[in-house]
Amino acid sequence: MNSPILSNLRVFLVEPSHTQQHIIVQYLNRCDIHDIDMIGSGAELFERLRQERPDLIISAMYLPDMTGVELVHELRQDSASYEMAFLLISSETNIKYLEPIRQAGAIAILPKPFTLQALSTALHSTLDYVHPEKAALEHLDIEDLRVLLVDDSEFSLKYLTKVFNNIGIDQISTATDGREALDLFNQQYFDLIVTDLNMPDMDGLQLVDHVRKHPERGSVPILMVTSEQNQNRLAAIEKSEVSAILDKPFEPMSIKRLLINLLN
Repeated sequence: MNSPILSNLRVFLVEPSHTQQHIIVQYLNRCDIHDIDMIGSGAELFERLRQERPDLIISAMYLPDMTGVELVHELRQDSASYEMAFLLISSETNIKYLEPIRQAGAIAILPKPFTLQALSTALHSTLDYVHPEKAALEHLDIEDLRVLLVDDSEFSLKYLTKVFNNIGIDQISTATDGREALDLFNQQYFDLIVTDLNMPDMDGLQLVDHVRKHPERGSVPILMVTSEQNQNRLAAIEKSEVSAILDKPFEPMSIKRLLINLLN
């Protein structure tokens, strides 16, 4: 079977500005992507999605009828499209608007102006997401791995589950905060824990601390996936006993690489 290539990706570009449409299409063409439909509003996008499904939706933050946050949340609430790859291109820097998109499982958030390399990286991440390959572990069967995913965002949990399913892991348990995760950890064995940082009741750092104190299973690999921007909080993560840290949004290939490094 031929390997998937960028030129096979079908893209819906949701951008009301004709100037920005032209700029983004030029960049996509330089990445060998030509199957692009131009869409001017959120309503038009959802009308089109009733007829066909693209591999990737690229959207601006501000549309005539909704924001990018509202658009991606509506996508994620639709059972037929919640797994769809989503890329935001925006000059917005306010964390209040960007954080919900990170939590909703965006492939990437690119600033305006963006570089060709940044776009290419995001497109290759889309390719990994749309046409996944199972991870190959030297001494373990990937299907036998048991993973605990911890995140207070329903959208983020669904996205993470999809990414891990894509690399061949189906034995997945989920928890919406650290305390719920700790209860599950104390009841059953896991090969890997993947946790968010900021959660109610018990956050990711507190969860790591409790897990590391377990007399028998305290050495389980723990991957921290976070969109944290505060330098003091980031320093605290680095000083904690997490096995690896991954930023949101992340490239699906990064999960595969980290998994191979942590578990081989």
